[in-house]
Amino acid sequence: MKKIRWGIMGSASIAKRAVIPGIQQSETGEVYAIASRGLEKAKQTAEELNIPNAYGSYEELLADPNIDGVYIPLPNHLHKEWTIRAAEAGKHVLCEKPLAIDASEAAEMVEACEKAGVVFAEAFMYRYHPRYMMIQEIIQSGEIGELRGIHGTFTFNNAKDKGNVRYKQEWGGGSLYDVGVYPISAARMLLGQEPQAATVHALFSEDHDHVDMMASGILEFEKGVALTFDCGMWAAFRNTLEILGTEGRIEVPSAFVVQQDQSDNFYVFSKDGRREVEVPRLNQYSLQADALGKSILSGEPLPFPATDAISNMKVLDACLTSAKERRRVEI
Repeated sequence: MKKIRWGIMGSASIAKRAVIPGIQQSETGEVYAIASRGLEKAKQTAEELNIPNAYGSYEELLADPNIDGVYIPLPNHLHKEWTIRAAEAGKHVLCEKPLAIDASEAAEMVEACEKAGVVFAEAFMYRYHPRYMMIQEIIQSGEIGELRGIHGTFTFNNAKDKGNVRYKQEWGGGSLYDVGVYPISAARMLLGQEPQAATVHALFSEDHDHVDMMASGILEFEKGVALTFDCGMWAAFRNTLEILGTEGRIEVPSAFVVQQDQSDNFYVFSKDGRREVEVPRLNQYSLQADALGKSILSGEPLPFPATDAISNMKVLDACLTSAKERRRVEI
């Protein structure tokens, strides 16, 4: 099988820790090159991760005709520029979440990729794991009855690292952008619909360039169903999802990221009691790379079209407006 040769734009932690190894372990892809703002840093990362080529600028990487696709883990405010430049260079694009600073930027990016005829995806790796298909099948089977609500969490504590890019307001910093997008995207996926309104309360920290370090919110969906969620970068670590029905519920203890000592398994509570659903331990990042690889190689549609990212950004825009203005925002 022909393999997709990926170029990596930048040496972000998520790239080195998860996405690069994921691509290297995938069936359809290989990491061909990495670029950084300085050649030494690029060479160092290339040596660490066994990447054959290193470039001292993103422009050089895009100019390499051997590269088929690029992964963009740059700070959020740079996603639009480099996605569009990559598309214009004829490269397929996997862009880190959140796709952009707002929905209008996301729409420009999607349009540029469509115009260039390249595959474009937002890097929500958890959606490619088969356990979410398993969860959807259980919901559709009626085992937990009619859906009444979803509760999602994603918090971690990195507040001491005040120089972190997540704490720069102009760069698209804040917990809603960084981790709130996960329960938001999960609820939209599981319910198969868009929310009608958002109400969010947040902790904006003077010590962190006034970005939201913690946020709690509610998204209103049809038939009185809601997502309640909280997200934060100044709280104990957790990432969970609970799906509540009239006859039972589903608990996902490690809903988005799974630590080494944790399991991918989830739990169903119903009239028959509690059961643990065993899930194969698979690399979510490899599955993501293969979904793009198959789409690039065979033209089969992505499980989640690029336009989904525009819809997710519209919700995120409403959440941020609600948090800043302390009001309910219709979407």
